[in-house]
Amino acid sequence: MDFVGSLREYLGLLLRLIGILAIIHIVQAQDQLVIEWFISLDCGLPANKLSPYKETGTGLWFSSVESFIQSGKTGRIKENPEGYAKPYETLRYFPDGIRNCYDLSVEKGRKYLIKDSFVYGNYDGNDIDPVFDLYLGPNHWAEIDLRRVNGTREEILHVPTSNSLQFCLVKTGTTTPLISTLELRPMGNDTYIIKSGSLKHFFSVIS
Repeated sequence: MDFVGSLREYLGLLLRLIGILAIIHIVQAQDQLVIEWFISLDCGLPANKLSPYKETGTGLWFSSVESFIQSGKTGRIKENPEGYAKPYETLRYFPDGIRNCYDLSVEKGRKYLIKDSFVYGNYDGNDIDPVFDLYLGPNHWAEIDLRRVNGTREEILHVPTSNSLQFCLVKTGTTTPLISTLELRPMGNDTYIIKSGSLKHFFSVIS
């Protein structure tokens, strides 16, 4: 092979290598962007506690809710607190008002998995399990009925139609709404194809 042929082959290999490195860089940048959009909130974390902190069981970093909501008060469960991971030992409850909302920054048109958990644990000593509703913006999501279980978790796939999203707890009777954790996860475009709105929620029990 002459010099010109060798040079062309070398340049071809070099261009392919540059292309591969560029693809790797783009994928890494996208992964980093996804990580930055992750939100894991310990809704009952007191203001004087370390935030964020790493939950040892899952490796997730949980933050306080101070920049997401101003209403509500914090409490600590009294029944079997040692049986729960740290984010579920505390909670945020809402004795005032009918509707209390978290204001979340999102990317319009992107698919998100929204996960929230609720543990009553007789934090108020009244031994009255609450019942209340969840809303995403103006849309009803689910009824939370803690009379049936010790704790519960709800999940939903949602595509926001703007760059902001309100997650709301709504009082429907005499009991007080509460929440333990709230998580927001951006999902890949190939995960359950939905153009807008939400995909029916999933339900599980926190034992």
